[in-house]
Amino acid sequence: MAADLTGTCLTLDDGRPAVRFSRTYDHPIERVWQFVTDAEELAHWFPSRAEIDPRPGGTITFSGDPNMPEATGRVLGLDEPRHLSFEWGGDELHFDLEALGGRRTRFTLTNVLQAADTAARNGAGWEVCLAALDTKARGERSAGPHAGASAAWKEFYEGYVEAGVPSGAPVPGLD
Repeated sequence: MAADLTGTCLTLDDGRPAVRFSRTYDHPIERVWQFVTDAEELAHWFPSRAEIDPRPGGTITFSGDPNMPEATGRVLGLDEPRHLSFEWGGDELHFDLEALGGRRTRFTLTNVLQAADTAARNGAGWEVCLAALDTKARGERSAGPHAGASAAWKEFYEGYVEAGVPSGAPVPGLD
C-alpha cells in the first residue's frame, strides 16, 4: 500500500528548497500554540526534546533524539500565537498558525532545507512526527515520533522518492 503523502516539496521565493505540511486542528489557536512551543507538548511529537527561550535570538536546546546528538539552535522569529521560526541542524523550521472559525486552527510547518537532497528524508520524518501530533490533537495516546518499527517512515520515504522529491542524504540512525 502506498503512503498517503501530505507534504509538498517547493522552492521558496529566495531560491531555498523546502518541504511544507498543513493541518487543521479542532482546537483554538492558543492550544495549538502550546503544541508548538511547550517542551512537554513537543515531547509527544517533535523528534527531539526542545527547550525554547521564546524570544527572537533566544536559544533552543535539542536533546533526547536517539538518532541525533544534543544541539542548540536560535529563535529566528516569534509572533505569539501565530508564528515561531528557529534554526535546527542547519535547517530552519517555521510554524505558522491561523485561527479559523469555530475554534479551529490551521497549522503549517515549513522546513527550509540546507540541502535539497534532504527533502525526501525530512518529508518522511515529518509525516511520522505529524501523525503523532495529529493523534495528540485528537486526545489519543501515541507512541510518539520514535515509534520504532511501527512507524511508517520507510514507506513515506519511498513514496517521496517515487514522487521525484530530491533524495540521497544520509539518514541519521541508518547510514
